Amino acid sequence: MFTGLSAFPLTPMNEKGIDEEAFVQLIQRAANAQVDSISALGSTGSYAYLTREERKRTAKLAVENAGGVPVMVGIGSLRTRDVLQYAEDAQAAGVSAVLLAPVSYQPLTEREVYSLYETVTRSLSIPLCVYDNPRVTHFTFRDELVEEIAQLPNIGSIKIPPVALNPTEAKERVSKLRTLMPAHVKIGISGDWSAAAGLNAGCDVWYSVLGGLYPEASLRITRAAQAGKAEEALALSERLEPLWALFRQHGGLRVVAAAAEQLGIGSSPNLPLPIQGLDEEARQQLREVVARLL
Repeated sequence: MFTGLSAFPLTPMNEKGIDEEAFVQLIQRAANAQVDSISALGSTGSYAYLTREERKRTAKLAVENAGGVPVMVGIGSLRTRDVLQYAEDAQAAGVSAVLLAPVSYQPLTEREVYSLYETVTRSLSIPLCVYDNPRVTHFTFRDELVEEIAQLPNIGSIKIPPVALNPTEAKERVSKLRTLMPAHVKIGISGDWSAAAGLNAGCDVWYSVLGGLYPEASLRITRAAQAGKAEEALALSERLEPLWALFRQHGGLRVVAAAAEQLGIGSSPNLPLPIQGLDEEARQQLREVVARLL
């Protein structure tokens, strides 16, 4: 479950609801490319903006259309009570794992975050991936907390923020994390521009925004790293730097939402308000980058 490429698809939507046809198209696109897993309702999947019924429906559609590819879904929410409900719904839908970030409005303490994972893991019969995304949650996991949470039952992976592009620094970071966690807990890299560096440094899985729309491009990088072809993986990633620059400037969600529109997947707008898509200048930049690189 927690190896190789995990594709994080967009959940196309408007104020009337989810564009189910477009979402299914994205799931099938990833499955047909033979990604290693599909992670629906991640940050790119806009889980935080959906109702419980919308999340249940999205999880069901993902599992039904994944063609046997393992599916993970996000269960994050402000209240532990709601997280537990989303976890129950996800398991009923037949997912293979769940993804949980410490979502908050009031800043959370380390004790509160640990309690969240302790409570949720006790209710699970499937693995959980700890989602460390300080840019979104405004909570930073100290290594000591990671070590403590990793000992809980049903912890299967931790999704870490981008690593340094310097190979030595990246390897030191991943190696240190390895010493803190049981061997069965896998390390996943996020921040697509640092994925090649993370995989080369020993991360087990790439949790990929790009993979949710262009799985083939992400698979080429992943498979090169898995084969020990570190220079090839880095070269493939460096070639995509104009795209990574757009990700860093505008956020991966807005970029892949615009790219999906350009591919004719779903309609416009396809993001939950108040989030708005790219302006026309950025869209033109994206069209040029995609035409040249993907």
